[in-house]
Amino acid sequence: MNETPLLDASCRVALAAFLHDLGKFAERARIAEAFTKDADGNTRKALNEALYCPQFQGRVTHVHAAFTAIAMDLLEPHLPELVGMDMDPFAAWKRADTDDSLINAAAKHHRPETFLQWVVAMADRLASGFEREEFADYNAAEEEPKNHYRVRQSTLFAGIRLAESAHATQEWCYPLRPFSVAAMFPGPKDTLEPADQKAAQEAYRQLWEQFASALEAIPRKHRQHLPLWLDHFDTLWQTFAQAIPSATVGKVRPDVSLYDHSKTTAALAVALWRYHHDLGHEPDRVRESLRAAWDIQRQDGDGAQAWEEETFLLVQGDFFGIQNFLFAEGGEAARRAAKLLRGRSFYVALLTDLAALKVLDALQLPATSQIINAAGKFLIVAPNTPAVVEKLSELQRELDAWFLEHTLGQSNIGLAWTPACARDFRRQEGEQSPFRSLMDRLFATLEERKMQRFDLCGQAAPAPIFTDYLTRFAHGACAIDGRSPATRELAGEEGIWVSDLSHDQVSIGKYLTNKDRIVVTRQPLAAFGGTEGLLLPIFGWHLYFTGGEEETGKFGAAAQSGQVVRLWDFSLPEADPNQALWNGYARRYINAYIPRFGTPNELERQRYDTPDAQNPRAFQSFEDIARADQRWDPEKEEYVGIEALMTCKGDVDNLGQIFQRGLEQPTFAKMASLSRQMNAFFAVYLPYLCRTEFPQTYTVFAGGDDFFLIGPWRQSIRLARQMRERFSAYVAENPGIHFSAGMLMSKPGIPIRQMARQAESALDEAKHHHPKGHARPPKNQVTLWNTVISWDDLSRLMDRSERLGTLQEQYKLSGGYVYGLLSLVDMAAEEYRGGRPEAALWHSRFSYQTYRAVERAIENKGSLNDTLQKRKNAFAVLSSEIYEGMSHYRERYRIPIFYHLYQQRDA
Repeated sequence: MNETPLLDASCRVALAAFLHDLGKFAERARIAEAFTKDADGNTRKALNEALYCPQFQGRVTHVHAAFTAIAMDLLEPHLPELVGMDMDPFAAWKRADTDDSLINAAAKHHRPETFLQWVVAMADRLASGFEREEFADYNAAEEEPKNHYRVRQSTLFAGIRLAESAHATQEWCYPLRPFSVAAMFPGPKDTLEPADQKAAQEAYRQLWEQFASALEAIPRKHRQHLPLWLDHFDTLWQTFAQAIPSATVGKVRPDVSLYDHSKTTAALAVALWRYHHDLGHEPDRVRESLRAAWDIQRQDGDGAQAWEEETFLLVQGDFFGIQNFLFAEGGEAARRAAKLLRGRSFYVALLTDLAALKVLDALQLPATSQIINAAGKFLIVAPNTPAVVEKLSELQRELDAWFLEHTLGQSNIGLAWTPACARDFRRQEGEQSPFRSLMDRLFATLEERKMQRFDLCGQAAPAPIFTDYLTRFAHGACAIDGRSPATRELAGEEGIWVSDLSHDQVSIGKYLTNKDRIVVTRQPLAAFGGTEGLLLPIFGWHLYFTGGEEETGKFGAAAQSGQVVRLWDFSLPEADPNQALWNGYARRYINAYIPRFGTPNELERQRYDTPDAQNPRAFQSFEDIARADQRWDPEKEEYVGIEALMTCKGDVDNLGQIFQRGLEQPTFAKMASLSRQMNAFFAVYLPYLCRTEFPQTYTVFAGGDDFFLIGPWRQSIRLARQMRERFSAYVAENPGIHFSAGMLMSKPGIPIRQMARQAESALDEAKHHHPKGHARPPKNQVTLWNTVISWDDLSRLMDRSERLGTLQEQYKLSGGYVYGLLSLVDMAAEEYRGGRPEAALWHSRFSYQTYRAVERAIENKGSLNDTLQKRKNAFAVLSSEIYEGMSHYRERYRIPIFYHLYQQRDA
């Protein structure tokens, strides 16, 4: 049985706030239930308008509020209890104050009366960043037909402007479809916005029917455990409301989704209610204070207090030392590098999610209070009370102890918190925006926390890590990470002793072959058939991996009783890009794509020559991946081309400025939306792209704003180029939003840590390289073969490499000739930089070497004049392609030469 009444109450407040704009969806779908009539001929719509909708100059406004109540009644059979005898903090069934129900709290956000209704209304307005005068105009505004049904959600990316010229040049919006790989990408408004109003309503009706049907997929028994159910519903609501504009009234730009607005409203509402509840404030007094805050006729102290009181606490979490965690090396780490890396990369994502869950659980907050969850970072909205601050300090000590115990302090998750008042959430243009200032404080607080890891200089400094060194290292150091005390033999491998953490990481690598869901519990549970558990509790949580519904469904009773805290679906997107990303459970995008053998043909079996190649689900090793770009030469009857990996590491340029300065009128909902959408490209689309088009690319990690990939060298170059093209489309072709990357070519035997370090160095070079004539680095570049180049130039040089191959075949150019071009490239680059005078000799040397190559290619057959003319023509062709390429690109021309040579080299 669930023994957390405060958490249940917080979930009910969250649900009321989460669904406050459900009526916008239902009204645009024109649900039939709203127009049914009672015995007196009154429609439900008309009756509810009198209860929930404001009036202005004799007309009803914001009709969606009436539809919210209708829709909640309609969906009630598939929701947790909305009425009953225990609905704290809302009124119980048949009590005198029954009107203060959960449904009324959701639907009365434009006509609030009670304390709880005002809590939802206040949160709704703060999520949008309204000033009170601005909201008064909004509350009186009337929706126009186009804005009401036909308008589609604009993309935030189009409006980001870091420089005057760096912004999208046309209007972009999202298709009105459930969240899927295809629906992630915006398109031109003139092609996606329907011209016909009936067609627009029909699109909403179809989406509504899909949503209502999908709601039934949440397991019935999970409704009895509200925190668990609400986490599932969060994913469902994101799936179907992520492309519905939350506001279409007046001059508001429709660039925030109904999902993101609902999520931030729910988080703010819970924090606001809990602040006053936990401190024992009189509800009627608080209600009057909130009412006064929005009454433009009043300027008294009550209203000012509601704006200035630091009610909220924004809690950030950040994973420090991710690379130290991923690339810890012992003797066994090198031997099983690929298998181990997939377990570790998944484990990193788990750590962040479970740390956030630890915070939510300790503070008795629902899943909807977590606004951001991406790439090792999270943001939670909590009430700003002394008890919460004390609990956060305790949690930091618990996290410190876990990481000191299991990573020897090489990694950690740090918590930082910033108080905020209602006024901080207001939107205003310019640098003096209150919300912009709040974001600056958030960034500064987290940066300060990074400098204070483990509180080593504080009063609560941690105890020594090992007090019984000889006992704990009785079996030596872990054979995998090389530093932790070994505690057990690795399963199935006698004599190899590892730590519990390393054992679990190896196990996860195995579980990922056939498991798609993970169960989080407080206490160990009896194992079910097909379920695999981890040895080491993570921050006190016990974890179990399961496969399909047959296995997951066995946890129904444990979920109903509250023993299951979370159940997450981490399956990768299907091959169909239009498949909605919803399977009935809360989804976490923490699973990376890993190459499998599949079903190789006869030639591929010769290439891999390993027993694993006979198993379609078996993962490929780095050695297998390195061979993938070799090509079969029928004349030699063997594979040719270099056997090599390419490591690609990249991240979005100027991310901090994008969040802090990019939006003209930043709001809490916009910040949440921007974070979610930026993460989705790398955490959702990139694994899909690897799975469908680059299936031999290993995704070490991808999410937030960065990625780390290992793949066959040629495929990796093509993947990087395609990522750049697709990212440009994803951000509405805004030239101010781009990413840089560092690429490192290596043999598969090089230690992963070394590959990561060198790729990081290459990325740093791409971001800070100053081309001649540029005052500052342009970023938006890639480092390949120690050469920094723009993405556009990389595409052009790949085309030149193809032409170079054609010319070599046409004129039978020797490998020695092509290889000799590299020294001429170096001389051309030195001449451009003003180096040694003799560097200018490259011009004459190119002419000499090229003409000699032409002489060898075109023998003296027929008349001398014909031969000379053919040689002259060939020389002109080669000069036009190669000499002009070297003159224009100088050292960058190494790239097409290397690309061509590595394809020809014998294995």
